[in-house]
Amino acid sequence: MVFLLIFLTMLHLLTLTMLFIATLQKSWWIWDDLEITDLWYNCFHDNATNTWLCAATNESDWLQSVQALMVLSVVFSSISFLVFLGHLFIISKGGLFYLIGFCQAFAGLTTFAACLIFTFHRKEILSKSRDLSKGSFGYCFILAWLCVPLLLISGFLYVQLRKKD
Repeated sequence: MVFLLIFLTMLHLLTLTMLFIATLQKSWWIWDDLEITDLWYNCFHDNATNTWLCAATNESDWLQSVQALMVLSVVFSSISFLVFLGHLFIISKGGLFYLIGFCQAFAGLTTFAACLIFTFHRKEILSKSRDLSKGSFGYCFILAWLCVPLLLISGFLYVQLRKKD
């Protein structure tokens, strides 16, 4: 049981880190080596100064829903980790971790919804005038998709976990 507890803690920290990176980094869509787009900014690489110049993305309803869902998943996963740490000291022997499991599963479902919306509505989110065939999904988008099964698995395992001495 101790190994399961350590494994779940590490899995939770891993998924939380991946969620933070997927939400905050600048690589949801890559146009070419000189331009990238994320949930918050469009960035261009300036070769003269060798820096990235970023401007706020064009706001659309679909983009705002992806932003809200990703932030919500980070919040729920963070809250469930804090509640988990509290439960380790407060919950009685034989107690279950239902709340933590449901928070993790909800974080997985919100990440899933955000990824689906970005996948199917990327033309409206990115720009209607751009040719999407010249771009590809970035590593943050892939990280977000990888978080979905990990969050759902950890949510299921938390529901199955009982506290023992």
